[in-house]
Amino acid sequence: MTKLETTPRDLEKAALRGEPSYVWRAGQERRLQMILDAAGDRIHGSVLEDGCGVGMYMQHLSSRSGKLVGLDFDRERTRDTRALGLDVVNAAGEHLPFLSEAFDLIFSNEVIEHVADDRQAIAEMARTLKPGGRLVLFCPNAGYPVETHGVYWKGNYHFGNIPLINYLPTRLRNRLAPHVRVYSRRSLQQLFLNLPVRIIHRGIIFGGYDNIIARLGYPGKVLRSLLQLLERTPLRWFGLSHFWVIEKI
Repeated sequence: MTKLETTPRDLEKAALRGEPSYVWRAGQERRLQMILDAAGDRIHGSVLEDGCGVGMYMQHLSSRSGKLVGLDFDRERTRDTRALGLDVVNAAGEHLPFLSEAFDLIFSNEVIEHVADDRQAIAEMARTLKPGGRLVLFCPNAGYPVETHGVYWKGNYHFGNIPLINYLPTRLRNRLAPHVRVYSRRSLQQLFLNLPVRIIHRGIIFGGYDNIIARLGYPGKVLRSLLQLLERTPLRWFGLSHFWVIEKI
């Protein structure tokens, strides 16, 4: 991986499971603070990162949380994260290998768009939360004008940021990007129907744009500040990711 994270280490894996954070920069730090703010005192209890990748967030949370566990579907990433001394299990998000009401806090960062059954994955997180426990969820927003997970064209996967893909009719969009979902507010809310939860916060955020800042310097920082200001306006509809906080009842 280069300094700017411009090329994934494994294209096939990136298409199927997304590309985790390999370096820690302002974008990751901002999301970490959002997790901590949403968690409150729950961070000192039992915490699960559902879809931990190579453990970047776990490394920055391990000294702040009570009992921290990570889970990832990819066996190689699980092995590498465990080698860091972190508690990680290799399993699918649709079948969490934990008892019901096991966790005070679960966070899932850009993961449910990759699982085989997103509704089941959400139901499993709700099952394993304690009453009063919270899920902090980030996932792709359908309004963002760029598909960040690449596309398939003529049977070949092409990594990169592809504009306007998510604005195409659903059937055509899903032919080009069958490997990843995007969510409207309505489609995301449907994943929680009939579950014993209440939604504490619904938001849409823009990205950290650290790669752009690394290239452009100060103008990139200005761009990031302007885009993040839009989160307080109706133009947040064009943001990169949903940021939801859900509480078990």
